[in-house]
Amino acid sequence: MSIATRTGDKGSTGLLHGQRVPKNHPQIEAVGAFDELNVEVGAARLASRSPATRKLLAGVQGLLVAVMGEIACAQEDACAHASSKFARLSEGDLRRLDEFLAALESKGLRLEGWATPGANAAAVAFDRARVAARRAERRLAALSAAGRAVRPLAFQWINRLSDVLWLLAREAETRAGTR
Repeated sequence: MSIATRTGDKGSTGLLHGQRVPKNHPQIEAVGAFDELNVEVGAARLASRSPATRKLLAGVQGLLVAVMGEIACAQEDACAHASSKFARLSEGDLRRLDEFLAALESKGLRLEGWATPGANAAAVAFDRARVAARRAERRLAALSAAGRAVRPLAFQWINRLSDVLWLLAREAETRAGTR
């Protein structure tokens, strides 16, 4: 079996449960942004020296796949997807990000002023993931205008993830003595 199905050769692609849409459809744009974020989170995970951070980011990558699945189905298939065997984002996932965020903030990182990325490779990796998270958040917000409802939990989680990534970048700068 080949990866090249040729079904998208004319500019359309399939949503999760089979509906065809143009490749520039808002849902496909959102899925693509989350896919890009997954790559950036993977790079940040590799750049991290902290086992706790690497563990958190590995979990985040699994949740990104779950979010992609949730937004990759048509609105009329959302209920079926919600009751399917596929993983879904939970309140506990948001709570874990909040707890990690609080732990980072308790370290007394210096946060004044605007951050200029580039202090070291780890900080850049976290900042790249952060900007990818913000782009994914914007694409998620665009879905409602296209008639695709999004659970508030997804907005909260992606927003919190970008905050965590920002703090991880600042922590990496602090560790390198550049902040």
